[in-house]
Amino acid sequence: METPLADTHPKSVQANQSQAREIAFQSILGEGPSIHIAQQPECFHDLGLDQVVQAVVVPWKEYDLAGFFHANLMSEDAIVFRQEVMRDLEQSDIMAAVRGFTERLRVMRQQLPLATKAYDQHERNRWHLNAVQRYGEAIVELDRALAPLALNSRGLQRWREFVRAYVESAPFKRLMEQAAQLVRDLASITYAVTIYGPNVSVRNCADEPDYTVEIERTFAKFRRGAVKDYRIQLPVKEGLNHIEAQVLDCVAQLNPQVFGALSAFRAEHDVFMEPLVERIDREIHFYIGWLDFISPFRKAGMAFCHPSVSNATKDIQVYGAFDLALGLRLLNQEKAIVCNGFELHGAERMIVVTGPNQGGKTTFARMFGQLHWLASLGCPVPATGPARFFLFDRLFSHFEREEDIRNLRGKLHDDLVRMHRILEQATQNSVVVINEIFSSTTLQDALFLGREMLERLSRLDAIAVCVTFLDELTRFSPKVVSMVAALDPTDPAARSFKLERRAADGLAHALAIAEKYHVTGTWLKERIAP
Repeated sequence: METPLADTHPKSVQANQSQAREIAFQSILGEGPSIHIAQQPECFHDLGLDQVVQAVVVPWKEYDLAGFFHANLMSEDAIVFRQEVMRDLEQSDIMAAVRGFTERLRVMRQQLPLATKAYDQHERNRWHLNAVQRYGEAIVELDRALAPLALNSRGLQRWREFVRAYVESAPFKRLMEQAAQLVRDLASITYAVTIYGPNVSVRNCADEPDYTVEIERTFAKFRRGAVKDYRIQLPVKEGLNHIEAQVLDCVAQLNPQVFGALSAFRAEHDVFMEPLVERIDREIHFYIGWLDFISPFRKAGMAFCHPSVSNATKDIQVYGAFDLALGLRLLNQEKAIVCNGFELHGAERMIVVTGPNQGGKTTFARMFGQLHWLASLGCPVPATGPARFFLFDRLFSHFEREEDIRNLRGKLHDDLVRMHRILEQATQNSVVVINEIFSSTTLQDALFLGREMLERLSRLDAIAVCVTFLDELTRFSPKVVSMVAALDPTDPAARSFKLERRAADGLAHALAIAEKYHVTGTWLKERIAP
């Protein structure tokens, strides 16, 4: 049983809060607004990022992690802050220390519901005490594990400083000392239960003999070395039945001082978790979730790197990159993942992608958007290093969609409305990903609208990718880089899913098919030669 984490407590321990305020550190994700946004960005579905984020967060549902992936960062330093933490957690000893901490807290949270839902009051108080113990062990063990580690990230260094100060704080020490004393007091209680027919009586244990010792002593002469153990382990069920609860109530009446102290402890420390500890436990799973997600890719030989991100230059460079949403499916099917790269230098701002259908153009467009978004989160991206990206303010996407009868607009009208909305909101610092729009109109109209769209993006000086069937759009401006979906050199009619930076000629696919079936001009001349 698990309970959702919350950002705030219904009440808090003031002493622990004052201790947290003494530490400037407040978040392992970096300081700043909009770290968590509940609503998914509009571009996520087009770019396949919804599938990626879903795969990341599913194992950690109780932490509500998706919102962390919805909020892109706009500060270079904030991105570097996260990259530093990611690099630290890529070290096995550091990850082991952090996982040990989070797993102990996870067990503690599984027990907390029993502290409120158990039938018997004394049982509820004991589960609460057990949860406090788990919490204290998690903090102390984390402090011990982090102490000798070489941490290079500001985030984990500050977290270690906070944990050290928290462990040494008077409120935490008092909490742990009280809990330990109660455990000792409860363990020292002995009692006897007498069952006679339907009657059960409970009394203090008065130096009665230990029959287990006597039986072992009696049968010791029959021992013949190691023997098979025929005992069975009975399942331990959580929660007392009504008879056990009545026995416990009787024991509490026989030991009012100890059980009174247990009730007083519960009342004083009903909410015992330091809010910052709870917050970091949640936020650290942003890193754990992402590193766990990309681990199978790395084991399969796929590269991930920490890119440099800058808003001072629009030069972009990446190689060996791939679409994570598609890559996830191919990885599960044990199929090869094709990688691509791209560059923008100087005045270049737009990549116009052409080539045959089913050649990897849409996958390239999704990959372009995914890489920029993931880089803006501080995540390792699927590419070989070094990689370089522009730090955008907003990322827009416009992919071809089926006609929606609910809006009473035709497909072309809907394309124009959506594109108009993007152009109204985009700035010189935006990234725009466009995939095969205006396909529902005539060639001349599509060419006119395509040129008008790219011209406005060019005047904005925004970075853009446009997948199109119109080769003419690759030549409309010096800002445009042409990339063409290549064919398999071993089979001219097959797709290689590789994209090449070269001029679009519109003939490559037709010539490849003609070559495959030996109907090119050269082949025909050879066949009709006398």
